[in-house]
Amino acid sequence: MQTASKKIVNGWAMYDWANSVYNLVITTTFFPAYYAAVTGIKNFPDGITFLGRTFVNTELKDYVLAFGFLLIALLSPILSSIADYKGNKKNFMRFFCYLGAISCSTMFFFDKDHVTLGLVCFMFAGIGFYGSQVFYNSYLPEIAAEEDMDRISAKGFTMGYIGSVLLQMVGFALVVVMKENPALPLKITFLLVGVWWVVFAQIPFSRLPNQSNKTERKLKKHVLVNGFHELRLVWKQVANMPVLKRFLTAFFFYSMGVQTVLLVAIDFGIKVLNLENVKLIITAVLLQLVAILGALLMSRLSGRFGNIQVLIFTVLLWICACVGGYYIQTEMHFYIVASFVGLVMGGIQALSRATYAKLMPATKDTTSFFSFYDVTEKFAIVIGLFSFGFIEGITKNMRNSILVLIIFFVLGLVFLWHTLRTQRKEQTALS
Repeated sequence: MQTASKKIVNGWAMYDWANSVYNLVITTTFFPAYYAAVTGIKNFPDGITFLGRTFVNTELKDYVLAFGFLLIALLSPILSSIADYKGNKKNFMRFFCYLGAISCSTMFFFDKDHVTLGLVCFMFAGIGFYGSQVFYNSYLPEIAAEEDMDRISAKGFTMGYIGSVLLQMVGFALVVVMKENPALPLKITFLLVGVWWVVFAQIPFSRLPNQSNKTERKLKKHVLVNGFHELRLVWKQVANMPVLKRFLTAFFFYSMGVQTVLLVAIDFGIKVLNLENVKLIITAVLLQLVAILGALLMSRLSGRFGNIQVLIFTVLLWICACVGGYYIQTEMHFYIVASFVGLVMGGIQALSRATYAKLMPATKDTTSFFSFYDVTEKFAIVIGLFSFGFIEGITKNMRNSILVLIIFFVLGLVFLWHTLRTQRKEQTALS
């Protein structure tokens, strides 16, 4: 196939521009900072009571977010099935976009008297973000030829980083100007995230095709179970493709580490190093700028050395970052490790998505295959977040939770190495 027109490709990438503000503003900086201030020892000296049990504040946040990921992992196959059968996946992408955006804006009303509201909005914002991603990602093999997938995937992440940094700078300006009421600029930024997300999402919604995939096969089961049936069919194909099977296993393990780090890094800076909000925001902006360079660099390196080889190198760097994170003692150490994480976080996400698109078989049923990919990632995040929060809850020290992340990355590295060996054997056999 040929790569779609520049208008469609740019329209697809603009959804990253639209929704990545959730990742940076909500999960990475402003919400963690606001949540820590609202639910800290000053307001809740004995911890937060939820469902009859008392939790460490960040432990509870990890559990709530993990539960949200579990819900979307279970819902995704059903929604993908409906979208495939009716040929309207853009409508589902739009629904989750609006769900996430409205949830972000509603966080404006989150305060110490409405902690449950804040956590519920936080959970539904995540469901909206990641629910729309399964449909967004499934467009990649439909609009990009194989030789262009790395470049276009990286372009999406790059647009996301640029857009999110711009809104982050607006939020930072509000924090600086409105010093007399430090909570208000953060709450206004939550509101702006939802507006930004909805407004810029109209560009991809107007440009992306909305074609039907019904021609590949008819609905074989009831619509509520057909998605799981489709995943089972995908798994049967994956099981007979050794390279893809080993890659997905590696992806499952290193995603436990990558996504957990991105979701808890600011919590670590706040609780372990007592960093100020302004410094955390500046760090997050710089981290995103470095991530742009990282995504572009990994795309270039993959073209020269191969996707799996670059992923192996990247996971090694993640292991080094986690080891460094465990031994962090000063503010400067945090900035160094954060910059290191920024360099590798965009690259590994863009390259993983492009590698999967390359390794999957030729098919029109891209939504089911990317649903399988996203379900794999979501269950990985559930395990990663739960493990991180559970260890903190037991030991009362977030630093100890980093050790389990190192184990996840090492397992991912081992399976990536097996993926490379299997790929080379197949190439040798074909030659």
